[in-house]
Amino acid sequence: MKKSNLYGLIALVLTLSMVFSVMVSANAAGTLSTQEIDQILNTTTDTSLTSNAVTAAVAKVYDSVVLVRNYTITRSSNYGYGWGWGWGYDNDYGNNQGAERLAGFGSGTVVTEYGHVLTNYHVIEGASRVTVYDGENEYAAEVVAYDEDKDVAVLLAPELNLPAVELGDSDSLQVGETAIVIGNPMSENFFRTTTVGVISSMDREIKSQSVDKYGRRGTTTNSMIQTDAAINSGNSGGGLFNVLGQLMGIPSMVYRGSNSFFSSSASVESIGMCVPINVAKEYIREALEKYDGEAVQKDLAEKAKENDRNTTGNDMTDKPRLGITMSTLSSSNSAVANGVLPRGCIVREVEKNSPAEAAGIQAGDIIVEVDGTVIADSTSLQNIILQHKADDTVSVKVYRAETNPLEAEYLSDIGDGEYIDINVTLQVVGVPAA
Repeated sequence: MKKSNLYGLIALVLTLSMVFSVMVSANAAGTLSTQEIDQILNTTTDTSLTSNAVTAAVAKVYDSVVLVRNYTITRSSNYGYGWGWGWGYDNDYGNNQGAERLAGFGSGTVVTEYGHVLTNYHVIEGASRVTVYDGENEYAAEVVAYDEDKDVAVLLAPELNLPAVELGDSDSLQVGETAIVIGNPMSENFFRTTTVGVISSMDREIKSQSVDKYGRRGTTTNSMIQTDAAINSGNSGGGLFNVLGQLMGIPSMVYRGSNSFFSSSASVESIGMCVPINVAKEYIREALEKYDGEAVQKDLAEKAKENDRNTTGNDMTDKPRLGITMSTLSSSNSAVANGVLPRGCIVREVEKNSPAEAAGIQAGDIIVEVDGTVIADSTSLQNIILQHKADDTVSVKVYRAETNPLEAEYLSDIGDGEYIDINVTLQVVGVPAA
């Protein structure tokens, strides 16, 4: 090619580049139309292209994982002279007062339609009371089967209304298979967190210290499933699932050190251990063999009747009432456990033309004290009111939050509040129709 032709070609390219640059600069300097902006921002994602076996499995089992709370009673006693050193004689002369506290938490998975929940024994160990939380409400649970050495426990929470997962066959697990872990690290703060990894190894022999019922220490060896799916504090008792959504194991511990579990002598990550579901099936069977549906339904009916008496005032139509519907807000409630709200009775509804309405009590108020007596539950409040007659005035202290707790979606929405003293003149008012 002649030099003149080559120079001409280069000149043409440079000219076109300059023209293009000028056009781009002109467009950038101008104002974009709404249509052009919408074209950039109004995008969509085709979930049929992003969905896979993992997302399908998680959707199938997600609602079946619950939070398990362990409550214990702490006691202190002395000889009665106000020393308060936490020791002394536990008799009528002493001071043996108990206070319930939240001792720990973990996770659990619903395994039957009757309300059986599978978890670890160490999650409920030493509990005076156990509850399960479904993200909205907390329900009483009973330990119906367990094995301390195997670290397995089965709870029964008959009021729980969540779908049960399908149990798998942990003997069929393969190294390298996808592992899905769902649980509650850091309690409800990270409720139903999903982590994904692989099955790292099978039949890991893990030794742990144990104490029998006579106080003798020993060593227990269990065969565990190893996974690299993240397991954190609070995941214990949750679910290890395969891509079919079958429960294959119970996340139980994480290896943090070179010599023992829960140590920090070395930097170790992604080594978690799970109890195989085939080990737990024996205790699920035991729980099912003990299950008495008629007795459970009878207990639920009695509880509902008691709640009705305590909240609506049935069987007391000739007695003065506040005219409210209420329920107990105990230390087991997440808002109370986190220090957002005080214990007491939360007012769910205020009846029209009632003494409570006339005095200014509102739905969402928490009654914490009546006539100088601290209110622990709805029964104690009702007993105080029953001691009065019509036209008596009672002093009621309520806590009123910045946002009505009954309407708040998250604990952080409730905000601060204040205690308010309200005088209520009691009257005999009819019980509202059911």
